[in-house]
Amino acid sequence: QVQLVESGGDLVQPGGSLRLSCAASGRIFSTYVMGWYRQAPGKQRELVAHITSEGRTNYVDSVKGRFTISRDNAKNTVYLQMNSLKPEDTAVYYCYAFVDLKGYWGQGTQVTVST
Repeated sequence: QVQLVESGGDLVQPGGSLRLSCAASGRIFSTYVMGWYRQAPGKQRELVAHITSEGRTNYVDSVKGRFTISRDNAKNTVYLQMNSLKPEDTAVYYCYAFVDLKGYWGQGTQVTVST
């Protein structure tokens, strides 16, 4: 069983920045594939970014150049640095871990981009 705890969501103005964190349980975090998803009201959950155990990253087109996913294996934590935020980035952001052919979700953290 893997537990994920997100933090860092907040209300921010357009053009601002936030950093989301996701702390994971387990002794072999370095082997986990980690990702961030988001779900806006009335929309399907979508993959925002993911990072492999080797550190390879991938992003949805709408956040390329603005968001950066990274991981600190010593802290069992994955991050999502979000810059140049737009109102359309408003959503609940969920951390995801893929471990031993199983998927695990965090509880989500709200990001609101608004004046």
